[in-house]
Formats: sequence, structure tokens, C-alpha cells
Amino acid sequence: MRARRLLVLLLLLAGCTSGGGSEDGRITLRFQSLAWQEESVAVNKELVEEWNARHPDIKVEYVQGSWDSVHDQLLTSFEGGEAPDIVHDASDDLADFAYGGHLAELTDLLSERLKSDIPQRSWQTATFGDGIYGVPFLQEPRVLIANATWLKESGVRIPTPERPWSWGEFRQITEELSGDGKYGVAWPLKEPVSATLNLSLSAGGQLFHRDAEGKVEIRFEAADEVVPQTIHDQVNSDASASGSTLGSGGSDTLPGFFGGRYAMVPLGFSYRQQIVQQAPEGFDWQVLPAPAGADGLTQGVSPQTLSIAEDSPHKEEAAEFIDFLLRPRNMVRLALGDWMLPTGTEALKDPALHTAEHDWATGTALAAHLRSAPAQSVRGYPEWKDKVATPSLQEYYSGAIGLDELRERLEEDGNLVLARYQR
Repeated sequence: MRARRLLVLLLLLAGCTSGGGSEDGRITLRFQSLAWQEESVAVNKELVEEWNARHPDIKVEYVQGSWDSVHDQLLTSFEGGEAPDIVHDASDDLADFAYGGHLAELTDLLSERLKSDIPQRSWQTATFGDGIYGVPFLQEPRVLIANATWLKESGVRIPTPERPWSWGEFRQITEELSGDGKYGVAWPLKEPVSATLNLSLSAGGQLFHRDAEGKVEIRFEAADEVVPQTIHDQVNSDASASGSTLGSGGSDTLPGFFGGRYAMVPLGFSYRQQIVQQAPEGFDWQVLPAPAGADGLTQGVSPQTLSIAEDSPHKEEAAEFIDFLLRPRNMVRLALGDWMLPTGTEALKDPALHTAEHDWATGTALAAHLRSAPAQSVRGYPEWKDKVATPSLQEYYSGAIGLDELRERLEEDGNLVLARYQR
């Protein structure tokens, strides 16, 4: 009877091995990936297969996630004790999970090779308090996707990373390109906050100011006005930007761009893939750097990250897989699959990222100017963004409110929101 009970117990234990468990000494790690483009999904799965072939004692199970629902899905899985061992997310989504104790602190888990390969400016995007809670590995600058034929025929100066347009010059040129129902630029600002804040770094805008005690205060100062005022005036004063695209996503503007309605569209660098796939035959386009301000081409980014769940029983093995996934050549494969830039110094040297084809070289030249997004580590940012900043910026860009009203809302209403998270 005792032998039978022991057999039943062993069978039960053997059945409880999924999600970071082990079977016959073989560890299983669950890797939830948010890759969605066909090329990117294929690369991620190929790398998982390569790992599994080389590590018979540590199996990685690929789990498909979705950017559309990742925050709520992770929150539910963390609280239910069912989180994947390796978590793919974006750095601006990590703060609550890091401060909430759901993510492992990675400083002592990561290899020296990986820590030294990724620049400190990138590590800052995933640093909360005194700890690192994610490995930033893919990033993309915001760029101007331009109708090359239109710009060439207009005779305007074409900007380069070495000689970008200033924000004032950009406004002037979009006005020159407009007329007869056509616009110099279309701003897709369905989600206006990150675009506004990240581009504002070029003008020296910070918005969030931290005191010696670590408390954050919102101050909408002169440098913070440059980008939103440029967009507002292009729409409401110059008629050089279409007001109809303010509520649109980036993809929504592409038909009008291909149809010759807009000379330029500010988009993330990865949108080049959609343009290659969807542009009419013979349509000539090019990538231009975003305008520069007092701080040059600096702009904020929220890189894609890989984290380890605090509840994972196999953190060291998970860190080994992350190290494998982010070896320089593998990081290049991931970047090419997502049409983005790697954070790794060695990966950025790869010739494939310095070609003229699809303007890879233009984007790679901007990598050194990317910094942590201003709101990266601000607790309460998601609520401030949804309840205060998004509706306020939308009304300002549409012309419903003025600059003073925008400042008052962002500062007064915004600081009331942040105060609840800093008691």
C-alpha cells in the first residue's frame, strides 16, 4: 500500500512541472514573446529552437502574447502566480511591476558581457529605484517618412542626421509644401503623449522634475512648449498639417501619404516595413531625422525589454536564455525581424544596419541620441496619461483650448494625480 501511495505521489509531482518546472531533471522555461510581425515571430521561434537544440536540460517553451493586452494580462498572471518565466514587454510598462515586486532584480543575474554591451543610457530605461528590472534590447527613433519626389521637386533643403532641420525650419518647410488641399505633414496623434514628450527632449523639455527626496513634480516650462506649439500652429495657424489625422494611428495615414495628400508623416522607424509592403509601385520615399532643438537630435524612447518573473524558480537559467537571445548576432536578427534598432553596441556595428536600402543607415545614425523617455520611472504616469495628458493634448492640438489652459491642466491636475502615488 505504501509503495502504491508513493507511486501516486510521484505521478502527481511529475504532472506539476509546466511553467518553470522540471521533468526528469529537465527544466522548462516559459518565454512569452510579443513579436507580431511575421518576420519577427519567425526569428524568435528560430532562436528558441536553436537554444533547445543546444540545451537539452533547459527547454524553453515559446508563448505568444499580444501588445494590445499585455499589461492587464501580465498583472493577472503575476497575481495568480502563473506568470511566464521570461517576460517580453516595453520599458514604459515596467514601473508598476517592478515596484510591485513582480519582477526579479537583474543586476547579479546578467552576464558582464551583456551588461557592458548595452549602453548605460539604455539601462536607465529599465532602472527603477536602485535596481534593473528589464533588459532593453530593441528600440526605434521617431523619424519623418517623406515623399522623396515631392521634396526633391520643391527644392527644399533635405535634412540629414548631420544637418537636421530645426523645429522652426521644419514648420516653415511644411508651410512651403502645403496648398491646393495638400499638406506638408500629417501628425497621427491618436496617442499624443509619448510622441509629444519624447520629441520634446530635443528642445530640452523634461516636464517631470524629481527633487532630492525623489518626489516628482510636473512643470510645463518654455522648453516643453516647443514641440506641442509647433504641432498646434501647423494645424491651426499655418494649415500645413491636416487636422483630420490628429485622431489617427500611424497606419491610418499611409493611404493619404501614398495618395499624395501629405508630404511627410512622423512615424516610428519600424513603419518602414509597412511602407515597403503597401506602397504603390514606383512610389519613392525616404527617411529623414526628426527635427532638432536646443539638445540636438535627442529624443526619448521606451525600448522593448526582457524581464524575469520574481516567482520564477529558475532565474539563473532564464538569465542564461536572455544572454543567448541577445548575443550580438542574435540581437541583429531580432532587430532586422522587427525593423528596429538593437541597443547593443556590437550589434549596432553590423553592416546590415548601415545600408542605404530602406534607409537603415539613417536610423542607425540616430541610435546614439536616444535617451530614456521622460516618464519612464514616474509612478502614476499611466493614470496621468489617460486621465489628464491625453485629453488635454488632444484638445490643444485641435484648437479647442490654448497653451495656458494646457499648462494649467498638465501641471495642476497632473500633480494631483502623481501626489496619490508619492505619499
